[in-house]
Amino acid sequence: MDNIKLAQLLFPDIDKTPGYFEELYPPRDLPEGARVTRFAPSPTGYLHIGGLFGALVDVLTAKVSGGLSYLRIEDTDKKREIDDGVSGITDGLKAFGVEFDEGVTGFGAEKGAYGPYTQSQRVEIYQTVAKSLVEQGLAYPCFCSAAELDAIREEQEAAGADIRGYFGKWAKCRDLTFEEIEKNINEGKSWVLRFRSQGSEDRRIAFDDMIRGKIEMPENIIDEVLLKSDGIPTYHFAHCCDDHFMGTTHVIRGEEWISSVPKHIALFKACGYKVPKYAHTPQVMKFDEETGDKRKLSKRKDPEAAVGYFVVEGFPKESLTEYLLTLLSSGFEDWRRANPGVPAMDYPFNLKKMSPSGCLFDLVKLTDVSKNVISHMNADTVYEGVAAWAKEYDPGFYGVFTASPERSRAILNIDRESPKPRKDIAKWNEVKDYVSYFFNEFYTPDYTLPDNISKQDALAVVSAYAGEFSLDDDKDTWFGRIKDLCAPLGFTPNVKEFKQNPGAFKGHVGDVSTVIRIALTSRRNTPDLYCIMQLLGADEIKARLESAAESWK
Repeated sequence: MDNIKLAQLLFPDIDKTPGYFEELYPPRDLPEGARVTRFAPSPTGYLHIGGLFGALVDVLTAKVSGGLSYLRIEDTDKKREIDDGVSGITDGLKAFGVEFDEGVTGFGAEKGAYGPYTQSQRVEIYQTVAKSLVEQGLAYPCFCSAAELDAIREEQEAAGADIRGYFGKWAKCRDLTFEEIEKNINEGKSWVLRFRSQGSEDRRIAFDDMIRGKIEMPENIIDEVLLKSDGIPTYHFAHCCDDHFMGTTHVIRGEEWISSVPKHIALFKACGYKVPKYAHTPQVMKFDEETGDKRKLSKRKDPEAAVGYFVVEGFPKESLTEYLLTLLSSGFEDWRRANPGVPAMDYPFNLKKMSPSGCLFDLVKLTDVSKNVISHMNADTVYEGVAAWAKEYDPGFYGVFTASPERSRAILNIDRESPKPRKDIAKWNEVKDYVSYFFNEFYTPDYTLPDNISKQDALAVVSAYAGEFSLDDDKDTWFGRIKDLCAPLGFTPNVKEFKQNPGAFKGHVGDVSTVIRIALTSRRNTPDLYCIMQLLGADEIKARLESAAESWK
């Protein structure tokens, strides 16, 4: 067959050669050993937590090598796409501080010299490469209808074939003559372009997965579809062309793609492209309490499957990054202990330290990590994080909280700058309740006492304290006044003395402090009470002591 003539018949409007695009996208000028990675999601509406997991791997792998990462949108499957699905991805990445050096930055926006970074805008490239494959006898048109393809599948199933697909004796269009092809096209028959596989059932391929080590698999023998009937490429073909022209050195993707490696290697080689390195990441799993087993995170069952969940809940980006890195690398937690205060994205990530088995996403562990991360933030950082979240998700709280930024910052700073800061806050949506007793708009008094303190004794404490406290006192003097209340009211100022002879006293100075704390905050456990009182102010303190006294009469 005259393959040049066939290529012109199939692609009469393609006037460029692959060489044109080789010049348009020259090899990247990067240091030796620099890795170029890509995150390539489909615009299906939202960013999955597994996607964020993968994006972090891409960014960190490139960064640690002095290379670069880029975001490519793979939108060749229009059935799965939704309107502006790109923004759900880019917004999710931005919300958690994952930044790419190149690629799509938002709906209709991109940066970098190797674009367009959206596959639907690169059709000319794919068709140019496809035409070249036809010229080399490595691709051919297939006119089989859906019914014919179904019949092939049924025949293979009935025969119990080990390999199923379009190949060998079932590849009915593989050996059509030029005249037969021309006649079908002139009759308006729909066609797809298939790869003419050179594989054999007797041969195997091996490749080194950077996470899983050496993997050996049967060679590809399937004549895969390269271009669909509308001229749009399949994922397999498009990603091969894109990874070559964009200079991808390392393809990092989920383990579900391992089975596709033979066909991808065959395509790279047929096109004359260097095969990239592969790394297949484990799935993000969840422990299912109903079954007692691990299962894949489901966007239908698990709200935390969508990255947007963490935005709405108010998890800081630093917390989620920190937690995901504990899943990504076995060495991260040791590194963190040795490098407190260093940004998580400075971690010297190594693909070889990733476990090949599924990692368990645990909201309880994330919450613990987030409490620790927030406890080490300064008050300004916490204030800005809370304000930004509240402006979007709790406007009523935002108005009150930001009315006096200095006061709110001071509230957040209580017990913060210390060797062992409190770990009360895991996410921004908890702050309203955490600080509510400072704001009368949100404060609901609750004067419930511990079982060991009677209302009569509580009334005596607040009645005495109302005439004793002074905001001019330093902290030692302030606590001295509380100690001085003890003995006349039947309590001891010495906790040790109470423990030695509990029957001799109604309680100790800690119990007296608890009564005052409940009266002023309606809580038994708060940050430093002295600092709280300084921020409440004398008038509010008096009013709350009186209100508590009334409730205990």
